[in-house]
Amino acid sequence: MFKKKSSLFFVIVCIVFSSCKSAKTITGGDANLRLSAKQLIKENSKQSPNFKTLQSKLKITYSEGEKKQSYTVSYRMEKDKILWMSAPFSIIRAKITPESVAFYNKLDKTYFEGNFDYLSDLLGTELDFEKVQNIILGEALFNLKDEAYKVSVSDDKYVLQPKKQRALFEIFFLLDPRLYKVSSQQLSQPAEQRHLQIDYLAHQEVIGQIVPAHVKVIALEGTEEIIAELEFKSVSLNEDVRFPFKIPSGFKKIEL
Repeated sequence: MFKKKSSLFFVIVCIVFSSCKSAKTITGGDANLRLSAKQLIKENSKQSPNFKTLQSKLKITYSEGEKKQSYTVSYRMEKDKILWMSAPFSIIRAKITPESVAFYNKLDKTYFEGNFDYLSDLLGTELDFEKVQNIILGEALFNLKDEAYKVSVSDDKYVLQPKKQRALFEIFFLLDPRLYKVSSQQLSQPAEQRHLQIDYLAHQEVIGQIVPAHVKVIALEGTEEIIAELEFKSVSLNEDVRFPFKIPSGFKKIEL
């Protein structure tokens, strides 16, 4: 059971966090803790990365209870269109588009083709391609311009939360007062005993674009906890890339 759950979570987390590399981290200028919510959101929007394609390598360490596994995978991305990953020897390969989520696993000769329902259930909030891409780029899961927020300061970071929290879950965004980038986003569903926390522990500049450098994902449900640590290497932007993906014949489709 752990093997199956971990491979599925590995595929999803790898795709969701594929936009960075190991490099010198940046800290920005002087901290400014005097901005209003409206000013802060405006500054944050200025820092959104802009590129056409990306490719990189990623080391992910995944743990669930006492079990721990590490993988290194290759990533390619065409912004707004495709997210793609492949483990060595194409043992696991996956592709996400605005219309579908698909992956296959040569270890057990299985594959999955479907929509975003499984990702939504796994992470505890309704997801689509745009939301997944926002997470990839270190952007707020929800567009900060779509509703009214209130701002406070805690531990030298801005804390943004909706003036009126949603009925089914609560959400908080922590922003770095130097870079105006999201340093943490947290979604809680108290009734379901679920909590998702995505921490961007460091940012870096890649060809003039500010992207995450080190990410930690914590997913809690009841007494179960899943943690993923992500380290990024060798990113390149705006090069010609391909996205080969073909489910091998004879593989068994799985239902999630």
